[in-house]
Amino acid sequence: MNKKIATLLIFFNIATFGNCVSAQQNASAQHLVVLDAGHGGHDTGAIGKNSREKDIVLAITLKVGEYITQNVPNVKVMYTRKTDEFIALDERANIANRNNADLFVSIHANSNKSNKPFGTETFAMGLHKSQGNLDVAQKENSVIVMEDDYNTKYEGFDPSSAESYIIFSLMQNVFLDKSLSLAKQVQDEFRDRARRTDRGVKQAGFLVLWHTKMPSILIETGFISNPEEEKFISSTNGQDLLASAIYRAIKNYFAEIDKDEDLMRQTKPQASETKKEDKKTDKKPANEQPKSEAKPEPKVEPKPQPKTEQTTAPSAQKTQPQAPKTVAEAHNICYRVQVATSNSKLDAKAKQFAGFSNVYEFCEGGKYKYTVGKFATIAEAKKYQQQVRAKYPDAFVVAFDGDKKISVSEAQKLEK
Repeated sequence: MNKKIATLLIFFNIATFGNCVSAQQNASAQHLVVLDAGHGGHDTGAIGKNSREKDIVLAITLKVGEYITQNVPNVKVMYTRKTDEFIALDERANIANRNNADLFVSIHANSNKSNKPFGTETFAMGLHKSQGNLDVAQKENSVIVMEDDYNTKYEGFDPSSAESYIIFSLMQNVFLDKSLSLAKQVQDEFRDRARRTDRGVKQAGFLVLWHTKMPSILIETGFISNPEEEKFISSTNGQDLLASAIYRAIKNYFAEIDKDEDLMRQTKPQASETKKEDKKTDKKPANEQPKSEAKPEPKVEPKPQPKTEQTTAPSAQKTQPQAPKTVAEAHNICYRVQVATSNSKLDAKAKQFAGFSNVYEFCEGGKYKYTVGKFATIAEAKKYQQQVRAKYPDAFVVAFDGDKKISVSEAQKLEK
């Protein structure tokens, strides 16, 4: 099983949509989920003793789509592929982006040099916390070498180089909470209904997830390198169980989304009710006496302050400007904590920024970037960064001179 990629600050040059993508049409659909069967065509993915990853995951993906279409009328299904064809990693994400999908689910089968590991795991986009997560990402991302002109397309990214994973984008952090929530539901269903070994919810840098503009996950349905698990994931019964588990997780995810939206609508006063209330308050009984106007509050004169002795001439005091306390003040240096990067403009009042103060947007490298907090010293910013990382694990401190972003080292030099 090949793996996906942790991210450079790369900006993908999106290819035009030339692949045939099928969608199940539901007239009343309120949501769109894009199902992505990993690999395909000349990219077989991982190979077991008797099966290939690309065939297993396509079968599971199509079953997931069928379950959703038959049982969840308000969700439309779109596939990145329904046949054995090769589709580039950036194009898979772009299919979801172009169609304004609400969810992106990429389905894979795992592999290992050893035939002992087994179980399921589900990934959200993020900074890999272990060598094992990095290994998975590197294997999945290695598929880009099968694409034409991949060096130019991915701006020199080398899927086999650990250095390429060091500079990490916060693109998916905007949707991290929802992605992790869905990932947990998938793993719960695998464990409780399909009776699979739960290897947990994880984060790593997968190229196929990096560029999506919606909550996205990558599912590893089992190890094709393990003989017993290969039998299960390549069997009709095993694929039915795995597909049913993924379907239930997606169904529950959208049910929660709809529930939250209903609650939000219920808490907002209806326009008609507001107008009725306004009309009621405008009407006054005929015998009601007009209220007397409130008297203005008396002005309180400030007490004269005692005079201090002058140590310099009055004229010098008037003309001599007060020097700033620090160089940082002269340059208007401040520190913020960056939490998100997006190709499209976000609302500073959106849910993902709830609970944070001083949400600030700036543009850099053709992307919108978002920070929270504003501090005079880097020590204060780093302290706040630790709080922010409870929600955004990859948050980091950035420095500004007024509205201009500068390096943290440059800001510290100005302070010294």
